[in-house]
Amino acid sequence: SAQDRLKRTPLRYRGYRTNPLRIFRRRRPIEVSRPTPSMSSMRVFTTGAAASARQPTLFALQLAAAVAVLRWPLAAASDIAVASPSAVVTIPLDKQYVPVVRNGVTVAHKTAYFGQVLLGAPQPQTFSVVFDTGSGHLFLPAAECSSATCAQHRRYNRSASVSAEDINNDGEPVRGDEDRDEVSVVYGTGEILGTFVREQVCLSGSTSDGGCTKVRVVLASEMSDEPFGSFRFDGVVGLGLESLALDPEFSFMGQITRLNKHMDSYFGVFVSHLDEVSSEITFGGHDPRRISGDLRWTNVHRPELGYWQLKIKGIKIGGEPLELCQAGECVAIADTGTSLLGVPKQAAQHIHWLLARNVDGDPDELDCRGHPGPEIVIDLGDFQLTLGAEDYSRPAGLRVVTNTTNETQFICRAQLLPVDEGPALGDKAWILGEPLLRKYYSAYDWARSRIGFADSVQPTAEEVSEGKYTHRVVGAPPPEPPTPTVVYI
Repeated sequence: SAQDRLKRTPLRYRGYRTNPLRIFRRRRPIEVSRPTPSMSSMRVFTTGAAASARQPTLFALQLAAAVAVLRWPLAAASDIAVASPSAVVTIPLDKQYVPVVRNGVTVAHKTAYFGQVLLGAPQPQTFSVVFDTGSGHLFLPAAECSSATCAQHRRYNRSASVSAEDINNDGEPVRGDEDRDEVSVVYGTGEILGTFVREQVCLSGSTSDGGCTKVRVVLASEMSDEPFGSFRFDGVVGLGLESLALDPEFSFMGQITRLNKHMDSYFGVFVSHLDEVSSEITFGGHDPRRISGDLRWTNVHRPELGYWQLKIKGIKIGGEPLELCQAGECVAIADTGTSLLGVPKQAAQHIHWLLARNVDGDPDELDCRGHPGPEIVIDLGDFQLTLGAEDYSRPAGLRVVTNTTNETQFICRAQLLPVDEGPALGDKAWILGEPLLRKYYSAYDWARSRIGFADSVQPTAEEVSEGKYTHRVVGAPPPEPPTPTVVYI
């Protein structure tokens, strides 16, 4: 049974958002490992002499537990902007708000952004996906998944595509009726179980514009209710560096670079401040309309790990150096799949204290994003990135009532994600999620292993008034200031 299979010894992957993962083909185990020194070994379960002669490779798939996206219809293929002949493809992103509820009160919202890809031929199948720089593989639900959770999503129909090829985890075609390799991915509160296929994936509806390539895809036959039942996204396109993938053929950007000579090997991400204007991801370059000045580039630190990881020279909060990072041992990961700013768990409480501020007058209502607070300055060596209170604050304030004196204090706090890492990234890792990516346009040069940042230029009032954006926004909070959380002490 699936339950029995999931009891087998898991691989402890080095990912900062992934937990155990297993590949198996049922019964007799074979010890396998990927020829990358930084990777661990794992077990594959298989049957048959032919299967034992094959050389499976190690598979490690990252999914963002914090990412929640939905399957609502996206812009039609014709709405995806393609600038030719330079093979630059810009995809508008839909947005979903996911409420964070404490004691029955919504205290904040996480957000997720997702766009469109097309798979298969002759009639491409359309899916909404997170374009995730923190993972390395493409994952979608399969038509064979009949659970209530899968039924909430668009599912890939293998029989409808003539361009698909059923494969095992090593890329070899499935022979006859042999048992297929399956992969079990466990991450946070959720899990998927799936098989592999090699398929044509397009960023737009035509193979002539440079937005298509052949990629290995993970097709989920089982999906846990959490988080997939709560959030309605179809899948994830991993945009991490190639060493984050099981095999080079799993890397979407790697395949685009190798097989598509009409598209440059970098992409840019714009996160809009306004719901009226869509966020965007641009492949084959960046969108010059959305940046102020030149992109400032910095090299990826330890690209062999596969993450878009940066070396931090130092961090200041409110003008004071953060002792944790003074020795230059902190790192940061640029992650489009995380909606918060991630800070090292060991320092989270201290950083919360540094960013908290009292509000005079005990206001009945206040959006703390508009209340002044200390700046976070991240020094990358050649340039700095700065976040203000409007970027990191939790919208709802905290009202603290002292029972003995009935005195009231109103506090604005930061909204942070504690990052608890193992030996791969160390215990001084930060995650540069949406708060930073909303303030700065970010560009990811896959071939040269570097990241560029520039001040983000938001759309003009004229652009907004034209109403030409076709994206969807789901679950947007009301415009009224959020209700403060009340604590009695």
